[in-house]
Amino acid sequence: MYTKRGVSLISKIVLASVILSIFTGCQGRVGGGNSPVDLYIDAIVLREQRQTDQAISKLDKAIKKNEAFSQAHSLKGDIYQQQRDYENASIAYERATLLNEFSFHDFFNLGKVYQVMQRFADAVRSYTHACELQPEHFEAHYNTAQCYTELEQYDDALIYGRRAEQIDPNVTALQRLMGEIYQSKNDHEQAVTYYKRALEIDSKNPDIMVSLAVAYLKTKRDEPAKELLNSAIVINRNFGKAYNHLGYCYLLFYEKAARAYKEALDNGDVNSENLEALRQQGDDMVASAIENYSRAISIDDQDWEAQRGLGVAYIIQSKLDAGMADDSLKEKAISHWRASLQINPDQSRADELRNLIAKYRAQ
Repeated sequence: MYTKRGVSLISKIVLASVILSIFTGCQGRVGGGNSPVDLYIDAIVLREQRQTDQAISKLDKAIKKNEAFSQAHSLKGDIYQQQRDYENASIAYERATLLNEFSFHDFFNLGKVYQVMQRFADAVRSYTHACELQPEHFEAHYNTAQCYTELEQYDDALIYGRRAEQIDPNVTALQRLMGEIYQSKNDHEQAVTYYKRALEIDSKNPDIMVSLAVAYLKTKRDEPAKELLNSAIVINRNFGKAYNHLGYCYLLFYEKAARAYKEALDNGDVNSENLEALRQQGDDMVASAIENYSRAISIDDQDWEAQRGLGVAYIIQSKLDAGMADDSLKEKAISHWRASLQINPDQSRADELRNLIAKYRAQ
């Protein structure tokens, strides 16, 4: 294995060879020599000329002559990664990192390739080593936090996310990632804090608006959530997730109206206008929920959450219209619940949904 000093020496040899070729007028020619360094330089030229297969061939020849030539393995990794041949890129970078434990480039890019391949544990090992080599590198720390999040190791994700934030706090994606991590830890107040920071940086981003709205819903702040969801829809009229969460918002508003109506009756309120206003408010909220869930499904009929929510809204509507003796709303509810289960049979409340289907079928 090359030492750090040895690798530095090879780098100087390669650089000197490139400079020599330039001053002797050979920079555009390939095949000037047969040493590992000559072959490596040929590969660089061929890559710049977009002759990547020929470049790989030159690198293979260089490696056959000198298996410990780490830069040749590294360049193979770069070319394969550029070609999106991630399997071969990972093999090349793995060999390069074994030969040169001080190469940030190879550890970082090996992490990137593993991340694309969804080998998140392997990516973490490569990225953390890259972070040790360059403690001020933002992307290495950010990517490490991403991979730890995928592994659901949220405490470790926070460590690298906070370090990335120290390096550069003004990156929308990082602030949003931190919000997602805290959301996954059920620390919804902290999630709100980070989503708000993300929105301060990128104030017209509908995705962040929806993320912040969901965090608001988790903290019982329904009105701000509704405002954000409506703002997201103004920006993107076909944002299905915004309509889905807005449908849920209106169901929450219905519950508030229903509670207010019951409390008025319990308190002996005989003001018919007041009671009628509360009843109408509840009806309007359910109608709005149905409208928004339906819109979400028209955009994406595979949205199992919207299918489930629409079923709930139809059941509530059927109870409000109980005097009309119309079972079509229950049938619609069951249909949407079945669709939800078909799309995602492993959803967290699947058994509860099956019980509801059985209950309303029997009525």
